[in-house]
Amino acid sequence: MEKTVTLEEALKRIEELEKENAELREELEYYRNRKLSGRQKHNAKWMAIYNDFVIGYESGMTMVEIAKRNNVSERTIYRYKAYYDKMREEKDNE
Repeated sequence: MEKTVTLEEALKRIEELEKENAELREELEYYRNRKLSGRQKHNAKWMAIYNDFVIGYESGMTMVEIAKRNNVSERTIYRYKAYYDKMREEKDNE
């Protein structure tokens, strides 16, 4: 049982869908342009500190020294250490 649709109904439905699409495009643009907050893993700053951590850690520096040198918390340095250990383990398993 097909529903009979008149030209006027179809045009009205098209207009509604175009309005809905415009609203969704606005919402999508909002999400594209919003600034992400919080810790950004593996951005340029993260990688610079991580690389300095690796150099310091492998040369025998303490976690506290590395944290002070990079002006970050000790907790952050332990996050880098966990990532470092994970990467070393994966490399060793290859």
